[in-house]
Amino acid sequence: MKITPITGNRDFQRVYRHGKNCVSPGLVTYVLKNKNNNLRIGITTSKKVGKAVRRNRSRRVIRAAFSHIGVDTDLNYDIIFVARTKTCFLKSYDVERYMREHLRSLGILKSS
Repeated sequence: MKITPITGNRDFQRVYRHGKNCVSPGLVTYVLKNKNNNLRIGITTSKKVGKAVRRNRSRRVIRAAFSHIGVDTDLNYDIIFVARTKTCFLKSYDVERYMREHLRSLGILKSS
């Protein structure tokens, strides 16, 4: 399975505008079907999350949580995870639980 990062602002804006989303206290997830045959992931953390150390920890926690889920997701999707202020205080398994709930409710998890 090929997972590539979403890097362009245009791609982020397209997913924000046209995609479906799910919100929880620790994470926000946006999902949009793409035309490529690969899974694309983007992670955003705003300055509202905190200073650089907290933003980087939030990104690391989100990346670690997705590493366990990545094999269970369908291809042909763009997924954006947005960190919230609580994300840097959570463990990766808590964030993974939020991710599974979001991806299941959005219908892109292969198995439970």
